[in-house]
Amino acid sequence: QVQLVESGGGLVQPGGSLRLSCAASGFAFSSYVMSWVRQAPGKGLEWVSDITSNGGTTFYSRSVKGRFTISRDNAKNMLYLQMNSLKPEDTAVYHCVRHEEIVTSQGTQVTVSS
Repeated sequence: QVQLVESGGGLVQPGGSLRLSCAASGFAFSSYVMSWVRQAPGKGLEWVSDITSNGGTTFYSRSVKGRFTISRDNAKNMLYLQMNSLKPEDTAVYHCVRHEEIVTSQGTQVTVSS
């Protein structure tokens, strides 16, 4: 059974940083492209970032490029999102998901506010 559990969210001031983690289990994690997506209050899902199965290539949405860094540790079945220079518009529930699959996880809330 595929399980993805996010952690690391919280309340942070504009300009601050957070590191999100995603623990994966129930599938061959190292074989999958993984993604982070987010959902802001009252809005639909927004793609944030992808990382290839071996971690060698990453992709970012225009809204986070240069501020966020996606990474993974295949030995630990972990996916990460380092978020720097956070803005109020980054406020959302963040989910990790296998690339182009349906979000099934609970996500972790990130709130950027002074």
